Amino acid sequence: VQLQASGGGLAQAGGSLTLSCVASGSSGSIFNRYATGWFRQAPGKEREFVAAISWSGGTEHYSDSAKGRFAISRGDGDAENTVYLQMNSLNPEDTAIYQCAADNSRPSASAQELDVEGAFAYWGKGTLVTVSS
Repeated sequence: VQLQASGGGLAQAGGSLTLSCVASGSSGSIFNRYATGWFRQAPGKEREFVAAISWSGGTEHYSDSAKGRFAISRGDGDAENTVYLQMNSLNPEDTAIYQCAADNSRPSASAQELDVEGAFAYWGKGTLVTVSS
């Protein structure tokens, strides 16, 4: 499966952005059969976990910095192969390249088990988010 993230750009502190991750390369609804996560890498820092949603869609998990401000969700209908990351109350520390990732090897894993890079086999190219103060 191939993943493509988009929606990044320049935002002011306190503003919002919605990132999208579109999956392709498999028939049917892809994200209903994959766990999905968002990670980010700020300049000079290691990549870090942001948010994840389980295979079933029943559980979500967020980093401490994302909790209460970001929300991961799946599209439906025509957008069934899209996962979103709604980001609110942005601050300059959110400036980073954001990547989406997917995995279908552990259907029973809860989102709490998906906060590490090794939980995901498929990665998309990132989209840059820049937050100005």
